[in-house]
Amino acid sequence: MNGMILTLHISACVLLIIFVLLQSGKEGMGVIFGGGSSSLFGSTGAGGILVKLTTFVAIVFFCTSLGYSILTSGRDSSATSRIKEVEIINIEEPASPPVQGQTGEQGGQGAAGPGAD
Repeated sequence: MNGMILTLHISACVLLIIFVLLQSGKEGMGVIFGGGSSSLFGSTGAGGILVKLTTFVAIVFFCTSLGYSILTSGRDSSATSRIKEVEIINIEEPASPPVQGQTGEQGGQGAAGPGAD
């Protein structure tokens, strides 16, 4: 089921791109460079049928996007993670270095500290 929806979705993507690129714009700056009305689809241009086909393919694209999202979000919640299968190995911590002030001196300073004059 997922494969069929995904195939239909990719086909709708490609068709939507093609239909949008086939449509002519609003005769703006394109007329200056020789982009007059197209006679391939008749005297009125490609307005009627391409707009309807683009709308239909856009609806199919939206429905397949929504359907595939709903189907994949309802995955089996009993699926386990691979992280849970990893065995944790306890490694002994290295001996910590001695803390200053434990060597017999007061606060790590000698007899001639900053307050001794």
